Amino acid sequence: MQLTSEQVQRIARLARLEISETEAAASSAQLNGIFDLIARMQAIDTTGIEPMAHAQDVSQRLRADVVSEADRRAAYQAVAPETEAGLYLVPKVIE
Repeated sequence: MQLTSEQVQRIARLARLEISETEAAASSAQLNGIFDLIARMQAIDTTGIEPMAHAQDVSQRLRADVVSEADRRAAYQAVAPETEAGLYLVPKVIE
């Protein structure tokens, strides 16, 4: 797929962008380069290659899922201006 400068200008107009002729020509060249790269990548035979979730075969070290802090909810809510049913009450901001 090849884009012309006119097509780039139309896309820019649809996106509400103002670009000059020289910017449109430069953008079309860059976009055409990207489309060429995509075409070359799609031409590669990937039969038998399993998709990867990550570029490197690594696993993340996970910590044990245990509680490490004491429950201080009551202490935090004791100093709050207003609370109700365990929730903080704040002034209405949006009407």
